[in-house]
Amino acid sequence: MSRDLEKTLLYQSVKTLLEEKNSKISLPQHKLYTLFSIAFQYTLYTATKEPGNYIIRIEDSMLAEKLARKSKDPSTRKFIQALLLPRKLKYHNATFYLDFFHIGTWNLTKDLPHDKIKAALIVKNLSDRPMDHLSISLANLETNAGFDDPSDDPNFIMQGLPKDYYINSLTDFVPNVIFIGGEEQRDDFTQVVFPFIKNEEKKTVSGVTLSKNIDWDSID
Repeated sequence: MSRDLEKTLLYQSVKTLLEEKNSKISLPQHKLYTLFSIAFQYTLYTATKEPGNYIIRIEDSMLAEKLARKSKDPSTRKFIQALLLPRKLKYHNATFYLDFFHIGTWNLTKDLPHDKIKAALIVKNLSDRPMDHLSISLANLETNAGFDDPSDDPNFIMQGLPKDYYINSLTDFVPNVIFIGGEEQRDDFTQVVFPFIKNEEKKTVSGVTLSKNIDWDSID
């Protein structure tokens, strides 16, 4: 892609992550596809040095498909495309697993030995999607549909879990975690920013001022 991240910038950014002393890193900037490429290439490099299991946990399948198409380097796009199905992929002496924030997708990762999980990359959607909240509410109205026992329904299970269980369930024992979640602050995480990503509050297009919350990476 013509707008792919320059290789020099990608390598320098991965090097920045490798030099960070804290094993829990948060990337707070709002260039989602750029940040994901950097974080994934860092994880991929780590996997070549340390055999074991690596978890890529993305908010939902829709976001995973976008990352597979719009990440900012061809290697990341190809790997995620291959990982989408069957959500498990061998790479050298490491195995990558893909799951989502919903506990019902954790069938491949929930029983992995904790000491064999070497790192996790957790990605939250940075765009505000009000229609998604409506969809979730409608889905909750249908909770228990088709289940004789409500506890068998994964939606029912999710209702009883803490809001950020998707990340806390890993940070308790995974030695290396990268979290892409915008400006969300997390205890014990060190924020890393990349100077080449400009932090612009507003942009003006044809005389119209647009909010900083627009996900510019998602615009083709």
